[in-house]
Amino acid sequence: MEVIIADNYDEMSKISAEFIAAEIRRKHDLTLGLATGDTPLGMYRELVNLHKREGLDFSKITTFNLDEYVGLDPLHKNSYNYFMNENIFKHVNINQSKVFVPQGNTNDPEIFCEWYENKINDAGGIDLQILGIGRNGHIAFNEPGSSFASRTRVKALYKETIEDNSRFFNSQDDVPRFAISMGIGTILDAKKILLIANGIKKADVCAKFIEGPVTSMITASALQLHSNVTVVLDKDAASQLTRTEYYDWIRNNKHLVQKMIGS
Repeated sequence: MEVIIADNYDEMSKISAEFIAAEIRRKHDLTLGLATGDTPLGMYRELVNLHKREGLDFSKITTFNLDEYVGLDPLHKNSYNYFMNENIFKHVNINQSKVFVPQGNTNDPEIFCEWYENKINDAGGIDLQILGIGRNGHIAFNEPGSSFASRTRVKALYKETIEDNSRFFNSQDDVPRFAISMGIGTILDAKKILLIANGIKKADVCAKFIEGPVTSMITASALQLHSNVTVVLDKDAASQLTRTEYYDWIRNNKHLVQKMIGS
């Protein structure tokens, strides 16, 4: 696992966007796993800027989103379908037939989850998976206690996750209690993984998943088992790490980091 500490949120967003752009330039038909939430908003803005300013080409890539709330129509303003369309898809030259986001309003979520796994397999697997992290250590909606072998399925959301996500809704009562989520096993099958996090509220959990033991109670710690993970944190999110001298070396040797990104 390589950890890069950025000075602030904007730099974290630029580093992560350049990471993704390098992968797209290297493999034009990249299969990309995508995340939602506050954290990747700046990264998506930077990708849109790279498309408009430098012609970064999204036309051949395939995307799979991590998750979606059960019960929300794709056009609902709080659905992740809506989020992705508003924040990146409608601003770049992506082929909509190659865009896959879980459908929260499906009549049979279990059958849909099986179909979604099959579509990922049909695409040859995910080349680069983007992740955020919840305050309780979850990746996607794999709440504490989730199996490391889990695949795409319906998950009940923890109270803490519902409380955190209530800021996007009119009230906490409006937050769905279930979500379709890629499993940890699905995520670990990706060839490369990029996790980004910012803010002091994420400092404790970032230290635990990076430097603590591998445990299903911090599902992001499963990333320690993967051979190609890059983590980009701002200084606040990195403030409880103990090996900052090593991580600062990574940041200050960006030419070597770029070689790692391309490897």
